[in-house]
Amino acid sequence: MTLSAVGATTDPAAAQDVLAGRRLVVLTGAGLSTDSGIPDYRGPGSRPRNPMTYSEFVSGEPAQRRYWARSHVGWARMRRADPNPGHRALAALEAAGVVESLITQNVDGLHGAAGHRTVIDLHGRIDEVVCLDCRQVTARAQLQQRLTALNPGFTEVHSAEVETAPDGDAAVEITDGFRVAPCAACGGVLKPHVVFFGENVPRDRVAHCHATVAALTPQDGALLVAGSSLTVMSGLRFVRAAHRAGVPVVIVNRGPTRGDELAEVRVDAGCSEVLGALAARPRP
Repeated sequence: MTLSAVGATTDPAAAQDVLAGRRLVVLTGAGLSTDSGIPDYRGPGSRPRNPMTYSEFVSGEPAQRRYWARSHVGWARMRRADPNPGHRALAALEAAGVVESLITQNVDGLHGAAGHRTVIDLHGRIDEVVCLDCRQVTARAQLQQRLTALNPGFTEVHSAEVETAPDGDAAVEITDGFRVAPCAACGGVLKPHVVFFGENVPRDRVAHCHATVAALTPQDGALLVAGSSLTVMSGLRFVRAAHRAGVPVVIVNRGPTRGDELAEVRVDAGCSEVLGALAARPRP
């Protein structure tokens, strides 16, 4: 079976027509969370962003101080974000037996907050922290309390003036003097439990994602991409895998993506609108 892209449309029914009656694996990106007030990286109108790389973070204390100062402000906002209609629509489709698995490139945890049960957090979760020395994983909320005690008033001074990125990084310019908390267990370096740019996604996690996509068949399965430009290979590889297997791919994203030529259709519209319509459509 050979698939070819039919181009972009603004009509949500185009996605519904391809996906009707099929078992779905869903791949989501930052564009899904914009309606929750979390900006994306590459959507229309997004400003250029330079997220910290893994090599920069492990280069030493100055980079870690800069990261945690900015994240301390950004987390205070991100933890208040609520799931939007797009998240809730996907959770409803899972409950109805339509969505079998969901792979998210997002780190905000909003799929789980919406009630979605089967979620693979491809890039990790920003609400967890890992020690680079002893590898203990702890809750981000605990670290937030420690950072607040070490840096009283820092969040209040900066929170009104800066924008927050999808990874919780806030554009705080002056971070000198910010005090970083070490691991409470061993005194080691703490890092958010997310995959930084330049860092590899754990192999077992990638294998799990490939297995969920491989379980789809051209006859009754489909891969739905929601809110991702597929600019980075970590998500695009699953679209390529589905296409090679002859499984239909549908993309919902504002603006073109690297996977357009591999898709049956791209709906150029908001995720909340399109996914809401998909969830509301009567099923056989």
